[in-house]
Order: sequence, then structure tokens, then C-alpha cells
Amino acid sequence: MTYVICAYREYSLELYKKLKDKYDFKLIKNPEKLNIKNIKKINPKYIFFPDWSWIVPKEIYKNYQCVCFHESNLPKFRGGSPLQNQIIRNVLETKTTAFMMNDILDGGDILLQKKLSLKGNIDDIFERMLKNDHEMIVKIIKNGFSLKKQKGKPICYKRRKPNESELNNLDHSKKYLYNFIRMLGDPYPNAYIEIGKRKIIFKSAKYQKDKLVFEGEIQ
Repeated sequence: MTYVICAYREYSLELYKKLKDKYDFKLIKNPEKLNIKNIKKINPKYIFFPDWSWIVPKEIYKNYQCVCFHESNLPKFRGGSPLQNQIIRNVLETKTTAFMMNDILDGGDILLQKKLSLKGNIDDIFERMLKNDHEMIVKIIKNGFSLKKQKGKPICYKRRKPNESELNNLDHSKKYLYNFIRMLGDPYPNAYIEIGKRKIIFKSAKYQKDKLVFEGEIQ
């Protein structure tokens, strides 16, 4: 049985490497390669989307089982930038949700959910996501799931834009500033402030005992 994984970030490429050692997986990194012609050639049982920022052609998800992974307890926090939209609201515990893609954005039937901590920096969270995604994909391949409808009122958020990374108000609490900086660690557009002709880029932050410490660079 053949499967496709659509991914491009470092953590999800590591996920692909782990999966292909045991299963027949094909990788699609470029959105231009995700077309019905290529998918027909592969004829996968499932197409997995653990990490994808582009629109999936309707003719693909209508004809193939497309499983999307979303880092929220759906139907809460549907839409783009789920990590950032939760972290900035001080959500510390959420879920990785695997669901079947359909015409509704993040609105398909749920296959599996697994707890996901949003504590720590982005790399910490990516490690947990990789572990969750791997375990869930293996379960799905082995038919270890049961489809269920999403329950509750959908709450939707928009994908963040790069210019929203500007930290233009330092009067917020230290906890808010910490969340703002850590949610925008690489590979996301880092938090920054502009002072005169210079830009200060915040690369990471630590918050302990009401003390906020950060690493950054001046451009």
C-alpha cells in the first residue's frame, strides 16, 4: 500500500523519514507537485498533511482520502496559525487533531486526537507534534480509528501575516511578551521592534520567576 505525505518544514520532513523506513511513502514538498495527475500516478490509500500552507485542489480531496493534522481541539481554533493564536491567548494544553479534509476549512470528521502541550519554545512543540503525528499516522494506517463529527461551535481565526510580528507595544505583561516572542521562533517571522533605522529581532525568550530574558539580534 502506498501513501503520500505533504510536508516542507524540518520537523515534518523528519516525520517522513521515520515513516518511509517502514511504509511506502512518497513525499510532496512543492505545492505545484500536488496535482491530480501526479496523485493518480501514485494512487495512494491516504494523503497526509501534517504541515501544509497551501490550498489543496478540490479534485484531490474529493477523490482521495486526505488526512489533515491541526494543532487544536477542533472545532476550536480553526483556520491559520493555530499555534500562535492559542499561545498568545495563554493556552498551554491543546490537542493534535487528525481529520478528513472536506469543503469546510478544518471542518471534516475527526479520526484521532492526542494531547499536545504548548509549553516551551517552538522547537519543543515541534518535537511533540512529530511524535503525535507519527503515532497517529501509524494508527490510521492500521485502521485504529473511528470517524466522528466535530461537536461544538466553531471558532475560527485568520493566518497571521509577517507584519503582525512587530511588537509595537511594550506595556503588555511580561507573560504576554514572553508568549509573543516564543510563538514566533524560527521558522516563523520572528517578533521584532523598530527603533529609528534599526530593527531588533527577538529569536527566543525565557520567563522564570517574573524575569523575562531573551536572545536576539540588531539589524
